[in-house]
Amino acid sequence: MNPIQSVLITGANAGLGREAARQLALHKGIEKIYLGSRNEAKAQAARTALKAETGRDIFEIVLIDVSDPASVRAAVARLGAPVDAVILNAGGTGGRSPNDLTASGVTNIFAANVLGHVILVDELLERQLVTSSVLYAGSEAARGIPKMGIARPELDTSSVEEFASIANGSKFGPDGDPLDIYANVKLTAALWMGSMARQHPHIRFVTMSPGGTTGTNGMDDLPFLKKLFFKHIGGILMPILGMMHGVETGAKRYVEGLLNPKFETGHFYASAGGSPTGPVVDQATIVAELADTTFQDNANRAVHQFA
Repeated sequence: MNPIQSVLITGANAGLGREAARQLALHKGIEKIYLGSRNEAKAQAARTALKAETGRDIFEIVLIDVSDPASVRAAVARLGAPVDAVILNAGGTGGRSPNDLTASGVTNIFAANVLGHVILVDELLERQLVTSSVLYAGSEAARGIPKMGIARPELDTSSVEEFASIANGSKFGPDGDPLDIYANVKLTAALWMGSMARQHPHIRFVTMSPGGTTGTNGMDDLPFLKKLFFKHIGGILMPILGMMHGVETGAKRYVEGLLNPKFETGHFYASAGGSPTGPVVDQATIVAELADTTFQDNANRAVHQFA
């Protein structure tokens, strides 16, 4: 594992991304943090606050909208120097129309969570602009969270065609449940990361779930009743029940996943099961299919059909 001195974080102006930037800045070895954001005003505000909170002037803004491939490619073209590591944090439930298709032929939810990050990583690798590690913000939903009403994703064939149907939404139809779709999208991404780890052994690829985290914007675009539960009712009750933790804890998982070499390339780490909190474990010990190299490569081939 190569030393990490510079980090690019997508979705860095708020929530987990911003908190990860703050925590990373407190590590003396970190010399530069790129705040990826699609909104310049919000990014400037986050940069100003982070400088004040950490006492370090090491933050640089990178304007990037991961749901827009052209924006991703333009952001990479503007990078003046290689970065050691990338945290692929941006995502969410796909805005107000998560199942609508983008110009790339994938749903909004897939574009925001997966395709934009696929293109970002490909561009960085092609231009030799990432030197050490890529960390993807996974989700416990990828293996199911029954206690939170999120079923384990059900794959029929795990073929290229099935993963492509997750990307373009045809697996679910226009009225698919957003949380079920989100779980399948995050599963596809975790498998893609496993494949990339084998294809690019000089770079470390780690998928790390932040766990059930309060204080984020990830569920803002859910239907009203589900948003009410996850953002308000659940945001109060679930921490009491041990089903959610604060943004500091969620972001700490990112930081440890990035800086601690015990987290191995190609693996997906999340809570041990039952509850999306607590110590993290390799999810292949819970869902063996996550380590299936054929499934991983099928997911990788499927997402690259749209890239």
